Amino acid sequence: MESLPLEPIPAPSDAATTSTTSNESDRSSGVSNEADPLLLASRLQTPEDIQNLRQRKKKRKQGKVVGDFYERQNKQIAALLMTMDQHIESAQEEEDTNRLAIKIAIYGSLVANCVLAVLQIYAAVSSLSLSFFATAMDAVFDPLANLVLHYCHRMALTADPRRYPSGGSRLETIGDIVYASVMGSVSVVLIAFSLQELAKGATGKEGLHIPSVVAVAVAFVTKLVLFIYCFSVRSKNSQVRVLWEDHRNDLFVNGFGILTSAAGAKLRWWIDPLGALLISAALIIVWGRTLYRQFLLLAGVAAPIEFQQLVIYKAMMFAEGIKQIDSCTVYHAGPDYVVELDIVMDADTPLWKAHDLSQALQDKIEQLPNVGRAYVHVDHEISHKPEHRKTK
Repeated sequence: MESLPLEPIPAPSDAATTSTTSNESDRSSGVSNEADPLLLASRLQTPEDIQNLRQRKKKRKQGKVVGDFYERQNKQIAALLMTMDQHIESAQEEEDTNRLAIKIAIYGSLVANCVLAVLQIYAAVSSLSLSFFATAMDAVFDPLANLVLHYCHRMALTADPRRYPSGGSRLETIGDIVYASVMGSVSVVLIAFSLQELAKGATGKEGLHIPSVVAVAVAFVTKLVLFIYCFSVRSKNSQVRVLWEDHRNDLFVNGFGILTSAAGAKLRWWIDPLGALLISAALIIVWGRTLYRQFLLLAGVAAPIEFQQLVIYKAMMFAEGIKQIDSCTVYHAGPDYVVELDIVMDADTPLWKAHDLSQALQDKIEQLPNVGRAYVHVDHEISHKPEHRKTK
């Protein structure tokens, strides 16, 4: 088995290259050859260079693709040139900075959902609109699903290592799956009611009930505020991301519900049950996509290639005793990553040295952001068959 290549991300075939010497790059970036033995800093592009590349393309879309590529490459190189301690310190600072914001998003959503559930039940019962019943049923299950989601995330943080040796990361994903399943299954009931109402035909319901419209409008505005707030911290916590998706969906549900309920009262009776049917179908599709993504995390889908490159590069530069990287596998176990790394050292390396070096590397990798567990295996050659997996 050959060692994995560590070349920088290749540029697109039609992208223009910038001629800079490695010495000039070292001076401009402040990175020495000792800290950057592969001269990655020489591949950095200045904002002016990127802007010129965008403008030199005849087609605007092509220029955007080339510019976006170099911006991603700059970010990846910057990440590779950061030390392991800098990555760990940066992640800790980000966690401390966002801790309060995450709590506000979680508990604010829970309190708001409890209040809005009462408000939207009133709107549905007082108007007898199926569209408002669709919004109300979604609102009633919101606080219940919130509690399940919060409970699973708390369990993940306090999981007993004797009972869950691999950590509680998967419990977070299970909570997200339960949440999405509950929110999607509610819509199935509404579809049945909507079809029944359409089959019965006109029932001579009362006209537009203004207090109900106002109640759902208040819910819409509240969800809009929560959506905007959770949007800013959705990437910092998986629980907040699911809440953000819920607020996004509720904006559509409440907004569309107001329109179809009002149209059903003023224009045609069948617009109201049809609106409830469309709302329910849309919710099933949206939460189904969320379920699919969460099941991928639970099944162990591979981590992004950028993170795998980061682990490989940091392992190669960790110590002189590491001669090669035999293999590196990074995959999800819930929202966190599991890293399996095979390093190659000289065959005559003392056992104590091989152990201490691999243990130190494992400890550093496990401190990287989003890494739950890391396993470092030491080899003395790379001609053997792949290890740690069944072969046919």
